[in-house]
Amino acid sequence: MAKSSPDHKAQFVSLLTEHQNALRLYVASLMPGDSQASDVAQQANSKIWEKHTDFELGTNFKAWAFAIARYEVLNYRKRQARDSRLVFSEELEEVFAEEVSTVANQSEERQLALKDCLAQLKASERDLILQRYFEETTLADYANQIDRSVGGLKVSLHRVRNKLQRCIEKKLSLNPSL
Repeated sequence: MAKSSPDHKAQFVSLLTEHQNALRLYVASLMPGDSQASDVAQQANSKIWEKHTDFELGTNFKAWAFAIARYEVLNYRKRQARDSRLVFSEELEEVFAEEVSTVANQSEERQLALKDCLAQLKASERDLILQRYFEETTLADYANQIDRSVGGLKVSLHRVRNKLQRCIEKKLSLNPSL
């Protein structure tokens, strides 16, 4: 498949989208406390897209993208060298990078487990979670809509969250690669 084919681009966009949270966390970890971390992450995204034809599908996208992001952070630091801010050694930056990579992997594992656990819920339980965390309406509005009390919904929500937590913990303990 040609690297500029529509299929290559579609797969590349899917990978880039899938790794956005990890990429932003990675850049932020390399720039602790720096308000420009979001801008540098966006610049990294731009550079990643610019180099999309260099990426070989089937290889480790995350490692490839993180390497580009790290260079963007280094370029940013060079531009900011005249600043008198605290600068970390390369060794400490490597430690940060490894830690964030681990945290990002754990976050992805938890998201996969959450997705599986949400799929296992009863429809009414899943609707309650989706309504509470992904809709613009209040819990009171939802209670009126389904003819239940707000207090009853809060109790149900507490139970469903506990059920999800137990399910996620079980999945993570049974499948460390998840």
